[in-house]
Amino acid sequence: MSVENRYFYEPSKGHGLAHDPLNAIVAPRPIGWISSRNAQGQRNLAPYSFFNCFNYKPPIIGFASTGWKDSVANIVDTGEFVWNLTTRSLAEKMNQTSAMLPRGEDEFAFAGLTPKSGTIVKAELVAESPVNFECKLSQCIQLTAANGDKIDTWLVLGEVVAVHIAKHLLDSDGVYQTALAEPVLRAGGPSAYYGISEALRFDLHRPQV
Repeated sequence: MSVENRYFYEPSKGHGLAHDPLNAIVAPRPIGWISSRNAQGQRNLAPYSFFNCFNYKPPIIGFASTGWKDSVANIVDTGEFVWNLTTRSLAEKMNQTSAMLPRGEDEFAFAGLTPKSGTIVKAELVAESPVNFECKLSQCIQLTAANGDKIDTWLVLGEVVAVHIAKHLLDSDGVYQTALAEPVLRAGGPSAYYGISEALRFDLHRPQV
């Protein structure tokens, strides 16, 4: 593709488009539906669109928060959190938990969700979610720009210490069926989400060198 057929911009100077394309390009993205507790035992549940898995052994997942939000404060104080899988049937309730509620108000109750006690951590799981990861904080990192300036964004990394999977998502060989869970994925724009289906699957095998 020729240079003339490409849109070019430098992020520090603005993108000049109707909406920042970054989120739409790095997409679709898993949703970090994070539940936590503060030191006083008050529950918090919030979705984060910058989320992913970063390591196998030990398993480490992470999410980024723009600003020192309740989730980050709770996790740093207690050293624990839970990731809950967002499915299509839970999408609306997940969205409700993004509301800016007064500090200390329970998002579980606000969204009509059931808190379930963790097995290892004290933070509650979303009982309606078919997959939950109980996590222990491994790192909380303040991001910096290339010039070293600190940014008001925090990367929270946690080691997965317990996994809960609804049995119907495992086939007879014990293989997790990703599409069967109907995960919801975040895309670009203020309201865009996507699902996946088995019909869109294709397989690639690593080349043998």
